[in-house]
Amino acid sequence: MKQFETIRKGKQVRTAVTLFLCLFLLLGVTTTVHAQGIEWETLNEEVMALYQKGQYDRAVVVAVKALDIAEKALGPDHPDVAQSLNNLAALYHHQGQYALAEPLYKRALAIREKALGPDHPDVALSLNNLAGLYDTQGQYALAEPLYKRALEIFEKALGPDHPDVALSLNNLAGLYNTQGQYALAKPLLKRALEIFEKALGSRPSRCGREPEQPCGALQHPRPVRAGRAALQARAGD
Repeated sequence: MKQFETIRKGKQVRTAVTLFLCLFLLLGVTTTVHAQGIEWETLNEEVMALYQKGQYDRAVVVAVKALDIAEKALGPDHPDVAQSLNNLAALYHHQGQYALAEPLYKRALAIREKALGPDHPDVALSLNNLAGLYDTQGQYALAEPLYKRALEIFEKALGPDHPDVALSLNNLAGLYNTQGQYALAKPLLKRALEIFEKALGSRPSRCGREPEQPCGALQHPRPVRAGRAALQARAGD
């Protein structure tokens, strides 16, 4: 009996040690992920600050680092990876490096569609950004359906009178305006202004006086701060 009790106690000790090691390792991973989340958000803030100062080359370096951290911590298909991809693409877009921006915008869009569903507002943002890239290059036939789909998603997800709907209307109107299709642009701009005035009490300062002149809104994508603290939240899973 004593021999069996000794064996049983030995197994209990080994089990306790194993559980302790598992908990220790889990806490270590949790702490690491939490730290990565803080670093990721800090880097996003730095990207924004550098962008606002016009230090685009430095901003690209920091954005690449933020993307690497997000991919390693969350995997390649997480929405926060899409955000980092968008930030890097926006920097390339702003500098006229369209060939570098396009695949990043496309990957961000694919991630968001898969992770969030095809009708999520973040999908609309990615559609708008990709459309804006094509718009900038004069590829209007590629930009138009993307702008339209973004508008449909915003209307469905946020309601017809949301400011983001107005911005989307403005972008589509701007596309038509650039091509001289004023009859198509005018009602969109009119509706956009009505939404802005209803939501904000006045028309945005960037809106032109003439109906054909669009408001400067989402047409020039730029980096955004972290919308979610997913890297930190992951630590509490």
